[in-house]
Parts: sequence; structure tokens; C-alpha cells
Amino acid sequence: MSELPSAPFERIMKNVGAHRVGEDAKEKMREIVEEYSIKLATKAVKMAEHAGRKTIKAEDVKLAETE
Repeated sequence: MSELPSAPFERIMKNVGAHRVGEDAKEKMREIVEEYSIKLATKAVKMAEHAGRKTIKAEDVKLAETE
């Protein structure tokens, strides 16, 4: 169940030098980024809850990234 579009990943890869990007490469990158984002968001929610907040702040995301 994909929520992110794959087109931005093609642009990212082309911006860093790819001449052509296969559909399978866009899809795989999308999957990996989506999985990472879910894990990061889950950790950020825990950080906010630990701080007694319902709102996730940038500091929560940054702390979650370094954990």
C-alpha cells in the first residue's frame, strides 16, 4: 500500500546525475524511504509522548533520527 508517489524519486535520482531511471528503481527507493519514514515517525511520536506533548516537533524528529 503505497502512499508516496514515485515521480519525485526519479527527479531526485536525476538531480544527482542519473541519465535514466527504471520503474523498478523508483519503486524500490519509494519503498525504502516510506519504510524509513514510518520508523522515524513512530520514534518521533514516542519522543513527543515522553515529553508530555501530543504535538510532534522538529526536535522530536531530530532526536528520533539520532536514536
